[in-house]
Amino acid sequence: MEKEIKKKITRVFQGEVMSDKGEKTIIVRIDRVKVHPRYQKRYVSSKKYHVHDPKNEYKVGDVVKFEECRPLSKTKRWRVLNKIK
Repeated sequence: MEKEIKKKITRVFQGEVMSDKGEKTIIVRIDRVKVHPRYQKRYVSSKKYHVHDPKNEYKVGDVVKFEECRPLSKTKRWRVLNKIK
């Protein structure tokens, strides 16, 4: 019997770089538009992620795509893939 290899599903997000002060780390903000359940008003909700940038090549204002990975430090669980803008 052959053992089935399961492909790990990784989440991929896209957001804007807010800070590049850390060594090999960037902070990326993702904005989401939500709708209030009662009042039906749209509002923007944002969340920040600590993303691993091994070459320190991304700067503030860049839009990047990043994916989930194994824990790299206490707060870093994401790895940058590429630059979009």
